[in-house]
Parts: sequence; C-alpha cells; structure tokens
Amino acid sequence: VQLQASGGGLVQPGGSLRLSCVASGSIFSIGDMGWYRRAPGKQRELVAVITPDGSTNYATSVRGRFTVSRDNAKNTVYLQMNSLRPEDTAVYYCNHNIVEKGTDYLTGYWGQGTLVTVSS
Repeated sequence: VQLQASGGGLVQPGGSLRLSCVASGSIFSIGDMGWYRRAPGKQRELVAVITPDGSTNYATSVRGRFTVSRDNAKNTVYLQMNSLRPEDTAVYYCNHNIVEKGTDYLTGYWGQGTLVTVSS
C-alpha cells in the first residue's frame, strides 16, 4: 500500500490550496482518513480527520477555513484550505487507516508529505 500526496506549494496570505492524497495497492477498505502537519520547529499535529461515513473533526486553528472530504471510490482524501495564514506553513502529511486484502485489521499508512508555504 502506498499513499501519494499532492497539491502543496507557495501561496500568499488569504489564498487557497487544495491537497489530495490517494492510496493504492492491496486495499480492502479504508477507515478514518486524516491530515496532519509539522511546522518548522514544532511537533506534528492533527489538522483534520474524516470517518468512512463522512463525520469530520478539525483542529481549532483551522476550523471554518479548512474542509476535509473523501472519495471512497477513488481511495482519496482532500483538504481544501482557504484563508491561509503564514502560521499554516508546514509539511502536510496524509494518513489512511487501511484494511488490506486478506486481513481483518487496520494499519496506518502515511503519505510522503507535501510542503505548504504561506508567504507574501
């Protein structure tokens, strides 16, 4: 199983970006999908998570600005980021909890990270 994240880049304050993360490989089903980030000099933190039925949870700092969504048919999770601030600058990582074919348990997989830089 592999996760491939994309969509990062340089954006001005107040701008928007959309991150995507697609899982591929021997996948039976996917549980929670989430986005985390690690800012320079800080620990990794949860940004947003979405359950298989579409329930969501957000970090307080991004609530109302970021929207997480998923396409189960494409094994993909998205993060729409609006009203970006310099403090949103970080490497963003996706995380999928996956049941692989032939197993009956969840395994957490991480994407490679995509850099988001918010600067004028």
